[in-house]
Amino acid sequence: MPDLLRSDQPLYAIGIAAQLVRLHPQTLRRYEELGLVRPARRSGRRLYSLRDVDRLLQIVRLTDELGINLAGVEVILRLKEQVVALQAENESIRAELETVTVRVSRSTGAGLESGRISA
Repeated sequence: MPDLLRSDQPLYAIGIAAQLVRLHPQTLRRYEELGLVRPARRSGRRLYSLRDVDRLLQIVRLTDELGINLAGVEVILRLKEQVVALQAENESIRAELETVTVRVSRSTGAGLESGRISA
């Protein structure tokens, strides 16, 4: 059974990626120069992942539909990445808090049942 595709797995040459997002390959090169997208390199060739294509589509939406310039796009994408990272950190902290809460609850409950009072 083949491995499932990962969203970060390099798949598409620049020409195919450009077709998928309806941009010229030179535009994708420019976006890379500006640091808006970072395709993988294999034998000197750019290979775009599904995540890269999604990011390119976000750039197209922000520039074409909302009229945001590339400097604004860079700020928006960076802030979105920070939000995602903070959400993941928040979820991790919540899970840790839940684990600690369960431990304290069990510890306190066991102490009360045996007649001891845990501090």
